[in-house]
Amino acid sequence: MADFFCAPLFFAARRIALKIGKMAAPVILALETSCDETACAIYARGRGVIGEAVRSQAARHKPYGGVVPELAARDHLRALPLMTASLLKETRAAPTHIAHTAGPGLASALLAGAASASALAFARGVPSVAVNHLEGHILSPLLAEPDLPFPYTALLISGGHTQLWRATAPRQYQLLGATMDDSAGEAFDKTALLLGAGINGADLEKLAAKGDAMRFKLPSPAQKDLRFSFSGLKTAARRLYEKHPRARADIAAAMQHAVAEGLAKQSRLALSQTGDKVLAAVGGAAQNKTIAAALSSAAKQKGARLTTPHPRHCGDNAAMIALAADYIIGENGAINNYTFRINPRWQPGEAL
Repeated sequence: MADFFCAPLFFAARRIALKIGKMAAPVILALETSCDETACAIYARGRGVIGEAVRSQAARHKPYGGVVPELAARDHLRALPLMTASLLKETRAAPTHIAHTAGPGLASALLAGAASASALAFARGVPSVAVNHLEGHILSPLLAEPDLPFPYTALLISGGHTQLWRATAPRQYQLLGATMDDSAGEAFDKTALLLGAGINGADLEKLAAKGDAMRFKLPSPAQKDLRFSFSGLKTAARRLYEKHPRARADIAAAMQHAVAEGLAKQSRLALSQTGDKVLAAVGGAAQNKTIAAALSSAAKQKGARLTTPHPRHCGDNAAMIALAADYIIGENGAINNYTFRINPRWQPGEAL
C-alpha cells in the first residue's frame, strides 16, 4: 500500500525536476564509453568543467594486442557507478542533465554508457542527452579556448577516425575529406604492435624518437580530394620491417614522418579551400609532437594558426561530450536529441 502512495509522489517530483532542469543553467554529468576509456565529467554552463575522471583499460587489453569489445563493456559497467558517485561527491554538483556518447564507437561499450546514463537520468528525474562522439571532438578546442571564433577547420585524428571538418558554427559542420580505409591512429597502433614497441601511438612515438626518419621513405597517406589512405602505408611498413628487422626505430620514425607530412599536406589544402584562420587538431593523435609540429608549420604557411585541446581532452574524454551536450540543450532544450548536422560534399554511400 505504501508503494501505491509513493509512486505518484515520485513521478510528480520527477516532473518538477524536469521543469527546473529546463529553467536553470545546465549542469551536465557526461559519460564517455565509446572504446576502452571509461570517463565521466561535470560541466556547468558559465563555469566550464568543474570535475572529471578517466579510467584507462589499456593494461586489461594489452595481452590481446587490441581492444576486446565485450571486456571493455563489462569494465565500463563495473567502473561507472563508483566513478560517477565519487565525482558527484567531490564536486557536490546537482546535475540538471545526464549526457552520454551515443556513437560512433564499439556497440557494446556504447550500450554500457547509454544504460548507465539512462538509469542515472531516471533516478534523478532529469533529462538524458545523446551526443555524437565526433561532434565532441570537433568542439573540444573550445574547452581550452572558449572564445575560439567560428568558422575553423578541424583535423580529427584518432584511433578510429581521420577526417577534415569545417565547423561553421556550433552544431553546423561540413565534412571536407576523410580516410578511405584505416585511420592514422590505427596505423600507429598496428605498427607499434608490429615493431614490438607496444600497442598504441604513444609507444610508437617513443620508439621513433630513437630513429632516423630520413633513412627510409614510406608512401604518403594523402590522396586526391582531401582523402587519406593508411592501409598501404601499414603494408609498406611491414614489408620494410621484414627486410630490415633490426631497424625498428628507423621504421617507426619513417612511419611517423610519413603520416605527419600527409596530414600537413591535406590540412594546407583544406585551409586553402576554406580560407579559415584557425586549424584545430583534435583526437588522440593530435598529442603526437611530430604531427603537431608539421601541422603548426602547415597552418603558418596558409596564414593560420594551430590550436589543440589540452592533452587530457585530446583522447576519449567526457568533458567534450558534456560541452557538446550543452550546445544541444542550448539549441532547443532537446532531450535525447542525437542530431548531427553535416553538409557533405558527396552523397552518403559514395566513396569519399
